[in-house]
Amino acid sequence: MLKPGDTAPDFDLPAAVGARAGRVSLARPGAEMVVLFFYPKDFSFICPTEVKGFQQMLPEFTAERTRIIGVSCDGVQTHLEWIRELGGVDYPLAADEGGKLARSYGAFDEREGVAMRATFIIDAARKVLYAVASQANVGRSVAETLRVVRALRSGRMCPADWKPDSETAA
Repeated sequence: MLKPGDTAPDFDLPAAVGARAGRVSLARPGAEMVVLFFYPKDFSFICPTEVKGFQQMLPEFTAERTRIIGVSCDGVQTHLEWIRELGGVDYPLAADEGGKLARSYGAFDEREGVAMRATFIIDAARKVLYAVASQANVGRSVAETLRVVRALRSGRMCPADWKPDSETAA
């Protein structure tokens, strides 16, 4: 799996963007940071809680000049159907059919044939700033991802459980 300091592989993939098919690329970040999160499958039990969680907190990520991109090995049409069922998603869900992108990030589960549950925070120069993965049965905390974005943006030493209004070290 990629680690902090590595260069994030670029991509240009088909994606569900809102309620339409489109494309998404890392080369056109449009933000100072990108949260790229891989998830196993659309229409599953845990994944919608994360996708909806990122949707609910999208204004906070946008305020931090951070773009959200979700990725699974499902196709665009499946993403579009799922987005309708979820009530809408305003950030792209990339279709990594075959798992080439997930493999390039070290986030592909060969045994299950799906993307792992992995999160990468990437800066505008495509440098990985943060990387974490978990078992497929454990959902990630969107609030924790936002806390890490804010800590990274602070440029300071941020202890465990740091919050934006907390003390930091120079």
